[in-house]
Amino acid sequence: MFYKKIPSLLVPPLNFAMVSKGIYRSGFPNKKNFAFLKKLKLKSIMYLSPDEYFEENYKFMKENNIQFFQYKIEGNKEPFKEISYEDISNALTQVLDTRNLPMLIHCNKGRHRVGCLIGCLRKLQNYSMNSIFDEYIRYAGPKLRISDQEFIEIFPVNIIKLNPEYLPESFLKFGRSHY
Repeated sequence: MFYKKIPSLLVPPLNFAMVSKGIYRSGFPNKKNFAFLKKLKLKSIMYLSPDEYFEENYKFMKENNIQFFQYKIEGNKEPFKEISYEDISNALTQVLDTRNLPMLIHCNKGRHRVGCLIGCLRKLQNYSMNSIFDEYIRYAGPKLRISDQEFIEIFPVNIIKLNPEYLPESFLKFGRSHY
């Protein structure tokens, strides 16, 4: 009998989605996600957590010539912890630089910290707050945090310093004065 070789499965990380051309979001990728991630031809991975990164993930990035950004964001946990505007602004500066794309942005579950960053990105894109919150809730599920939504709503997009020379094409049409 002849058997066809079963192709290896491509398994995306938890909460994976395309945000915009060359920008992806997810929860923490693990070894079973590496074949999938390889297909994306990533230039960068951004991790939004103070936790240590796994050695096997570092090895994957090195083997695939992927640069690594880490912002040690703890998340909004009332009443003691708040995400810093500066961290989100600096992270968005890296996300919106074509030299770093394609990029995967992740935290542990792909819910709250990534949700805040993507919400602020959508705000920069002039999405309505209803659309931004719908997207946030889609990934946060029943664990949504009002403090995250409040953070997105009051985030001052004018503090983001972007280089228009390296801005992704999909963001050029917005013509914001702070580019």
